[in-house]
Amino acid sequence: MMPVVTSFHSLFVFLFEAFITLLATYPIIGGFSWFIGAFCYTFLFKHKQKDWDTIPVEAEPFITIMVPAHNEEIVIAHTVEYLLTKLNYVNYEVLVMDDGSTDHTPQILQLLQKKYPNLRVIRIEKNKGKAHAFNIGLGFAKGELILSNDADTIPEPNALNLYVNYFIREGATNIGAVTANMDVQNRSKLIAKSQTVEFSSIVGIIKRTQIGVFGGIYAYSGANTMYRKDALIDVGLFRQDRATEDISVAWDQQINGWLAVFAPKIMFFMEVPENLNMLYHQRKRWAKGGTEVWLTNWKKVLIHPFSNIGRTFMFIDQSVSIIWSFFFAVSSFLFILYFIKYLITGSVGGVHSLIVLAFSMGCFEIIAGLFQLLAALIADDHGKKLKYLLFAPLYMLVYWVMNAVTVVTTFVPAVKTILGLGSGTWKSPERYGTAPFDENSPTSLYKKEA
Repeated sequence: MMPVVTSFHSLFVFLFEAFITLLATYPIIGGFSWFIGAFCYTFLFKHKQKDWDTIPVEAEPFITIMVPAHNEEIVIAHTVEYLLTKLNYVNYEVLVMDDGSTDHTPQILQLLQKKYPNLRVIRIEKNKGKAHAFNIGLGFAKGELILSNDADTIPEPNALNLYVNYFIREGATNIGAVTANMDVQNRSKLIAKSQTVEFSSIVGIIKRTQIGVFGGIYAYSGANTMYRKDALIDVGLFRQDRATEDISVAWDQQINGWLAVFAPKIMFFMEVPENLNMLYHQRKRWAKGGTEVWLTNWKKVLIHPFSNIGRTFMFIDQSVSIIWSFFFAVSSFLFILYFIKYLITGSVGGVHSLIVLAFSMGCFEIIAGLFQLLAALIADDHGKKLKYLLFAPLYMLVYWVMNAVTVVTTFVPAVKTILGLGSGTWKSPERYGTAPFDENSPTSLYKKEA
């Protein structure tokens, strides 16, 4: 009996140590994994969109561009005017859902409607969240294809034509959504430039790996994604109590059998936070939304793990990521505690060991991250963003830590949401306005009238 107990104990110790090693090296393993994934997408993935057709006007499917807006007086005029005048497409409409704005957004939209008769505006008196605004707007949308477009976001002029290419190609009837490639508009500050690196890392490698290796996408980009309207109706529209409607609907659609597509050649440009406070609040929402999706879908994945093996691997990666965030928080606390203890007791050897350990792990993570970011910057936009590699250290030192902290601090609120105590009510981030000043713009005209 004794040898059997000893064997079980040895196995348990081995598995525990292996798991701790996995957690300790997770960022390093992840960095190299996404690097390999980008290689697979570039050279092995056979289902890329290679042929782009110019669609005749008479054959254009009708598109509704939906713009949810809550207190967007700084950016709404520029965005709407761009959408109505700069896109190389004819058969579409712009539908703005004014979600209980209390600033000058409603008045600016009134001026825009006088200037552009084809602009439609829905006024929602009480702010109940972005997903709620989308669901209300879908009841009025005329398009068979729906483009979600944030109030601070503009797609490239040919974006609609490129999006439609995915939906009209052979065998595309099961495509539920196509999500595009994001870039940063406001690059005047260090934090914004660092996010250019981050978006290339996330979009340039992770989504390429997900679609190329796993055959699915963990999250759509809420700022600019085109949906098949029937696919949204099929999953019951957007979940209104979720922090991130884009992650939730991505999983809902794919679990229901709809195909999700990442389109790296379709570019859109968005404003990003320019200070740490706004960045932290943005990442808290993203982290909470990711955990909500994890808690919502774990049973579906575990009951049928082999029905979609790629989705199962994405779920496992998310699970390890959440566990790693708690591991990082606990180990950081213990590191600080022991560091203080060794300082107080005068243990030079202990302090030296902790510093060497932290420095070694940091170096390995930076090397792995540089491989990931270098591959991403080369793959994304034909290497035009390579100059932003200079800001990679800030990304790796700040954003990885911030992502871990936000997962830990939003875990309990995410659990409350799953228990029916959540709310999708939103507050727009601080806007900066990157458009050139125009004294004849609706924003300026309204301020003059006021």
